[in-house]
Amino acid sequence: MGQPDYYSLMVHGGAGAFEYIKDQKTAARYLESINHALEHGRAVLTQGGSALVAVETCASLLEDDPLFNAGCGSVLNENGKVEMDAAIMDGRDLSAGAVAAVQNIANPIQLARCVMIESEHVMLIAEGAKRFADHYGIAQKPDKYFFTPERMEQLKRARLKRKIMLDHDDAEESEDQKYGTIGAVARDREGNLAAATSTGGIVNKRMGRVGDSPIIGAGLYADNETCAVSATGFGEDLMRTLIGKTVSDFMLMQRMDGERATVACIEFLKRKVNGRGGIIVIDRDGNCNSGLTTKKMIHGWIEKSGETVVRF
Repeated sequence: MGQPDYYSLMVHGGAGAFEYIKDQKTAARYLESINHALEHGRAVLTQGGSALVAVETCASLLEDDPLFNAGCGSVLNENGKVEMDAAIMDGRDLSAGAVAAVQNIANPIQLARCVMIESEHVMLIAEGAKRFADHYGIAQKPDKYFFTPERMEQLKRARLKRKIMLDHDDAEESEDQKYGTIGAVARDREGNLAAATSTGGIVNKRMGRVGDSPIIGAGLYADNETCAVSATGFGEDLMRTLIGKTVSDFMLMQRMDGERATVACIEFLKRKVNGRGGIIVIDRDGNCNSGLTTKKMIHGWIEKSGETVVRF
């Protein structure tokens, strides 16, 4: 018996409090960008495109938007440089590709997919990833492409406070703290699942710091037998709990459905490490779920070829 002929898609643009978004116009820009990515993903999936292509397309669009902490909107590290992480995973056979601490790559998610397809490895980092990108003609941009005024101002404030700043958290700590990682998960019309996650990390982070986003099982996970997951938040918390794989394990080993597994995973994140962040989840049947321990998460979804929904 064939798979039901529908698709599902979810994307996120970070989790946190978003207290620094003071006006409706700014909030609308975030929601419009998420909606734009979803509609592009819808076009891919409607035309019979794969879940893998859909998540790469959505992630690339969000990387191109300076609103989000990925690609051209990435935050700056302690040396005033951009170092980006990204990963993509195919639920059909657990194929995955990831890059970490890369500079000048226009779309790290595209490089991650290239690593998955063209190499025998799962992850490449820093200079090695750069050489790989050179060899395969992956688009690159000069430093100025990434240096937005907002990110430079964030770094300045972080240095004055002598702390790292987590890019949508409480205004009492910092009016512009946020977890701006972007991600996408999809189920295509053939029933295949895929996930993608991309980030610039945290403001004023140490050079060479790698978060959860490129770590298979932490920042993302996809398995046709269970679900596709993309995470956002404080990477160290998400790595220590392997948040993406944990959702899948609840489904596989405890026979939970997607909704129960998502709730259980968020409870596990809070109980074990008082973790900060959120997840988006599509199960093998195309049901969309999300969970978070922060106040809000920018995300949206198209469930079973239905209407587009976007919210904080």
